[in-house]
Amino acid sequence: MVEKRTAVYTEAMLESMKKVEAARAANTAFEPRRMTAEEKETLLATYHPDYKQSEFEVLKAGVNKGGKVPTELAALLQGKSRISASDVDLSKIDYDVDVLIIGGGGAGASAAIEAHENGANTMIVTKLRIGDANTMMAEGGIQAADKPNDSPAIHYLDAFGGGHFAAKPELLRKLVCDAPEAIQWLNELGVEFDKTPDGTMVTTHGGGTSRKRMHAAKDYSGAEIMRTLRDEVLNRGIPVIDFTSAIELILDENGKCAGAVLKNMETGELLVARAKTVIMATGGAGRLHYQGFPTSNHYGATADGLVLGYRVGAKLLYADTLQYHPTGAAFPEQIFGALVTEKVRSLGAKLVNANGEVFMHPLETRDVSAASIIRECTARGNGLETSDGLGLWLDTPMIELKGGEGTIEKRIPAMLRMFGKYGIDIRKEPILVFPTLHYQNGGLDITADGMTGVENLYAAGEVVGGIHGRNRLMGNSLLDIIVFGRNAGQQASEKAKTVTLGALTLDHIAKFEAELAESGVETDVQSPKLLPDYTRKV
Repeated sequence: MVEKRTAVYTEAMLESMKKVEAARAANTAFEPRRMTAEEKETLLATYHPDYKQSEFEVLKAGVNKGGKVPTELAALLQGKSRISASDVDLSKIDYDVDVLIIGGGGAGASAAIEAHENGANTMIVTKLRIGDANTMMAEGGIQAADKPNDSPAIHYLDAFGGGHFAAKPELLRKLVCDAPEAIQWLNELGVEFDKTPDGTMVTTHGGGTSRKRMHAAKDYSGAEIMRTLRDEVLNRGIPVIDFTSAIELILDENGKCAGAVLKNMETGELLVARAKTVIMATGGAGRLHYQGFPTSNHYGATADGLVLGYRVGAKLLYADTLQYHPTGAAFPEQIFGALVTEKVRSLGAKLVNANGEVFMHPLETRDVSAASIIRECTARGNGLETSDGLGLWLDTPMIELKGGEGTIEKRIPAMLRMFGKYGIDIRKEPILVFPTLHYQNGGLDITADGMTGVENLYAAGEVVGGIHGRNRLMGNSLLDIIVFGRNAGQQASEKAKTVTLGALTLDHIAKFEAELAESGVETDVQSPKLLPDYTRKV
């Protein structure tokens, strides 16, 4: 499992590892207290990236005019369309469907399955391939209150508090109340959840949870869920148009969403997809690398759905809040920013500084954990320098001190393999971590039926804002894509039965550019971004 070492530790790292090893037995038994609400508020305001005002910009145009968003996102929201109306012949229809789903991740696939089940002519369009999505990157598990000592009400309280009491109540209520059925649906589709010999699902804690409600498939839960959903989509014969991006939404003459302009990513050809309803399931924004942070996100996570929706008048909610996962790999450089699942901590590993000291409770919420690590590394000077920045230890050998030999290989084999490629045996050595840009808390504002402020435009998954408030608990994102993906598919397909489309138009492009000009916004930025640019600047 562990290969020849290619990761080379510095002398400072090796000296620090000795301190961690010497304190391990005591640290394993030590349970730090949880922070008070006041301590958390002060910590977040001082160290969390969302509170760094210099990194945000106030929007000058659009439906969220006057609101603040990250500077990188503002440039795209207030950018110019990649096309003008004259570039596209809307009388030439290349695809004509009831439900058009933009995005091929977990939310898009769930929506497609349910829309197809409801008899709708359904199509998925995705700029990479079906399954190339943040769903694949999710490791730790999916929450659902389906055990005797738990309930959706308790799940609601955990998530509402963890999101700083900012979630839209009707959305969070749907998330937690539909969760048990979502697990059952996935199980029946064939997801291989961890189970005891008698078939009972194994559940564990996550940060901010008061009950063990995390269902997992080892530590590749998202990949297992995506595999199952993808197979179901393909087995149903639902058309999937891959390597094709939506670059503009189409409205009809009455201002209702009526399809999208598509661009073949290989040939550049423009195509017209007419649809009675559209579901936006484009995922997150990690590849914008807000504030220069590394990211755990897949290659296509560039906030496209926010841009497309915003330009036609769909309001954004909490677009100024991002989730920085507390434990991204800080070393070796080959996996810099890669996700180290929170499940590592739920199994018993604790965060330890360069002096071998446990400095926080291992299962604080993600925003509090991330801010604590940043404080420990910067203000307190208890981090370690790496080739890419700073990091401190996640003491993984604690897991087997607590759970017994073989626990790591059984419960988090993907983590064992990821570090093993570089000769690091996480059963015997701690690993270096630092926060990584992980999740887009904010996004398109929707109602409980999944519709945005633009009629016939629905949204599901990470592109949505308001479900989690201003911070998300572990395991609620995989739950989100299933609950709200299914919901969008059901609602959009039902709505499509009564929709009569008017004449198609792209008039909103010129209208938005005129608003930019009137607001004094001068820009050469074209949006949506579609793919990140990693070319070297010479």
